[in-house]
Amino acid sequence: MTELKNTPLPPQQPVEEDEIDLIQLAKVLWKSRKKVIKITIAFMVLGVLVAFLTPTEYSVTTIMVPQISGGQSKLGGLSSLAAMAGININTNGGSEISPMVYPQIVQSIPFKKELIKTKLTFEGIDHPVTYYDYYMNYSKPGVLGIIMKYTLGLPGTIKKAIFAKKRENFKPVADTSKLLWLTPEQEKLAKHLDNTVYVNVDVKTGNVTLVAIMPEALAAAQLGKRAQELLQQFIIDYKIKKTKAQLDFIRGRYLYRKKAFEEVQNRLARFIDQNRNVSTAVAKAQQERLQNEYQLAFGVYSSLAQQLEQAKIQVKQETPVFSIIQPVTVPNQRFKPKRVQILIIWTFIGLIIGIGWVFGKEYLQKVKKEWEAKE
Repeated sequence: MTELKNTPLPPQQPVEEDEIDLIQLAKVLWKSRKKVIKITIAFMVLGVLVAFLTPTEYSVTTIMVPQISGGQSKLGGLSSLAAMAGININTNGGSEISPMVYPQIVQSIPFKKELIKTKLTFEGIDHPVTYYDYYMNYSKPGVLGIIMKYTLGLPGTIKKAIFAKKRENFKPVADTSKLLWLTPEQEKLAKHLDNTVYVNVDVKTGNVTLVAIMPEALAAAQLGKRAQELLQQFIIDYKIKKTKAQLDFIRGRYLYRKKAFEEVQNRLARFIDQNRNVSTAVAKAQQERLQNEYQLAFGVYSSLAQQLEQAKIQVKQETPVFSIIQPVTVPNQRFKPKRVQILIIWTFIGLIIGIGWVFGKEYLQKVKKEWEAKE
C-alpha cells in the first residue's frame, strides 16, 4: 500500500480550452474591425448599384388543369408513376399526353418560333411589335448587361461572331427544306425564352402553372396569354391528330361523292325532261340505268354524310378541355429586382469577405513566423 501511495502520477496534459481560442479570435477581429466595416460598406454600395441598375421585370402566372380521360386505369398506382415519366398507360385506348411533358413542349423549337411572333404593346412604341422585333430593334441592354457583355461575356461574343460568319458561308448540298432552321437571332431569342416563359407541373394535384416574364406589365400579360393559348393548341393538335386526319379524309371523299351524285342527278333530270313523251323500251332501259346509278350515288353520298357528322362529333369529344383556375392578369408590382433582398445579400457577402480577409491575414502571418522560425 505504501508503494502505491509513493508512486508518482503521470504528468497531466494541458487542457486546451475553446474559450481561450474564441476570445483570441474575437480580439483579432476587434483590432481589424475598421477594415471589416470598410469592406462591408464597399459591398453594400455595390449592392445598391446592382439593385438600381438591374432591369425591371414583371411576372404573370396562370394556373390551368388539363382534362384527362374519365376512365380509370386498372394498373392503379403504376399509371401515376408512368405519368411522372411522361408516359400514359391507361386502358381507354386514347392518346393522352401527360402534363409532365408540357415543359418540354414550351421549350421546343416549334413552340418558340410561334411565340416570338407574338405582338406586344410597350410604352414609348406607338404600335404593337412582335417579341422578335422588340428584342432585335427596340430593347437596349442596361448598364450591367453592357458590363457583362464586354467583360465576362466577351469570349462568348467573339465565339458567336466567328461561328455566325462560318454559318453564313455554309451552303448545304442536300435538300433541307423539311428541316428546322434558326437564324442566329432566332437562336438567341429561343435561349432567352427559356428564362422568360416556362411551365411548372404539380405532380400531386396535376395543376399546370405557366409563368411569363417581361420588362413591362402589359407585355408580360400579353405574352403569358399567348403562351397559354399556344400550349393548349399544341396539346389539342396532338390529341386529335389521328381523329382529325380521319375527318379530313372523310370530308374529302364526301365532297368528291357529293359532286358525283349531283352530276348523276343532273343527267337523270335532263334525260327525263328530254324524253317526257317517249315510251320506247330503249328510253325506259336508259332511264332505269340512270335511276340505278342515281340510287347508288345517293347511297354512298348519304353514308359519307353520316360518317362525316360522326367524325365531327368524335373530334369534339376528343378535344381536351382546360379549366383555368387562375387567369392571366396584368401585374401591378414588379417581379424583379428585389432591391432590399439584393442589398441584404451583398452586405452579408461583404461582411463574410471582410471577416475572412482578417482571419486569413492573421493565419498567413502565423504561418510565415513559423516558417521563418524553422529556417
